[in-house]
Amino acid sequence: MSLEREEYDDNSEDSDILDADDGDYSSGKPSKPPKKDTGYSWESEYKRSWDVVAEDESGSLTTSVNAFIERNKRRRRLGGEAIQRAIIRHTLLVLDLSSAMSDRDMRPNRYLLSLEYAREYAREYFDQNPIGQLGCIAMRNGVAEWISKMTGSAHDITKALTNKNKLEPSGEPSLQNALEMGRASMTHLPTHASKEIVIVYGALTTCDPGNIHDTLRSLMNDKVRVNIISLAAEVRILREIAEKTGGTFYVALDEVHYKDILFETIPPPAIHKADTPNTLNTSNTSNTADLMQMVNYVEKAIYVRDAVVSYVRYQQIALFVIWLLLVVHI
Repeated sequence: MSLEREEYDDNSEDSDILDADDGDYSSGKPSKPPKKDTGYSWESEYKRSWDVVAEDESGSLTTSVNAFIERNKRRRRLGGEAIQRAIIRHTLLVLDLSSAMSDRDMRPNRYLLSLEYAREYAREYFDQNPIGQLGCIAMRNGVAEWISKMTGSAHDITKALTNKNKLEPSGEPSLQNALEMGRASMTHLPTHASKEIVIVYGALTTCDPGNIHDTLRSLMNDKVRVNIISLAAEVRILREIAEKTGGTFYVALDEVHYKDILFETIPPPAIHKADTPNTLNTSNTSNTADLMQMVNYVEKAIYVRDAVVSYVRYQQIALFVIWLLLVVHI
């Protein structure tokens, strides 16, 4: 009997079974699954922010963008630890409208970007400070001029900042004139009100009529807080004014950083009390003396009350005895 060799057919059922199993039959051990390419360790820690943005049902990104904006607002509102803050605020936003604001290191340029941020600043300011007051001053051609007086309406501020024809940048800024104008407009305010000036400065020079250090001393005496944002570079006098008045000084790095540091001035500032140990001891002693005096007043009041009650009772008893004697006598 002869054995016929059957040709191996790749389409046979046996070949399908062999192809389905990728085991290593030569060694009798199943092959290891291929290793997953995890990449470098630092890649796992890198957060790809573009993956977080998701489209809504209509295919728009508006929902995700609005969510980011609201998240940033909540972060600015909450801040950090719970501290005491001023409620009645009076703030002046001072914008540099000199020729330096025409530079295009920020898109579209410093001038247009600052006007856009100022309008958003006004709306956000009254959202977080409903009983606050906000005004706007421009610095150009060596003088300071009002864009909008102190008002409690965001509409008035945004309307004044919308007219670009009246706000064209020109000349040099005058830091001293702007500070004097802002300080003079807040001298009549009560002591419990917060007085603040927020300055957006784009130039590296200032054209002042006098000694700006005299203005600095006046600001310190009137307790006016000055926050300064420089769009060009750090200038010593700007940092000195901000630090000595209890404000902040920043140099904007780009458009996003510029907006972040500008909007950080929107939440009410913390109220700092510079109490020394002697002041604290004096305060505690005064509180103790007031408490002891109040206790003495209470004790005297109780004594007087008891005396009056006893007198009334004795008088009632005396009247009753007299009435009884009259009845018996009759």
